[in-house]
Amino acid sequence: MDLRLAASSFPSGSFDLLLSNPPYRRPGTGRVNPDRQKAIARHELAATLPDVFAAARHLLPQGGRATLVYPATRLGHLIESALAQGFSPKRLTLIYSRPGGPGRLAHLEVRKGGGEELRVEPPFYVYREDGKYSDRMLKLYE
Repeated sequence: MDLRLAASSFPSGSFDLLLSNPPYRRPGTGRVNPDRQKAIARHELAATLPDVFAAARHLLPQGGRATLVYPATRLGHLIESALAQGFSPKRLTLIYSRPGGPGRLAHLEVRKGGGEELRVEPPFYVYREDGKYSDRMLKLYE
């Protein structure tokens, strides 16, 4: 369903945890996929990051958690949007393709009405230097 309609479909505080991989490109940036569903999933065409947090604010009770995966290059925007909607960043993991490369993604867990302490987790590597999946990546598949 359209997350912007969540408030009309679910009572306030209905969920304890929300997971999201929100649209991560601003309109007019990057190549827009010709497939409408993929374009909406990747670009802020039908919903923005503030829309995601507004839905989370309604759906989560005080202390509820949301966890999001977003490009590392837009981490500032992610944290700014979370704070603006009353969410406190609690855990941050940067995700790297390989050791020695730049962080590509950020996994951020936020808490509605949480305190200010942020735990920065060890880096998450998808692949080892030999090109095989890392132990942590393999554990996700278990």
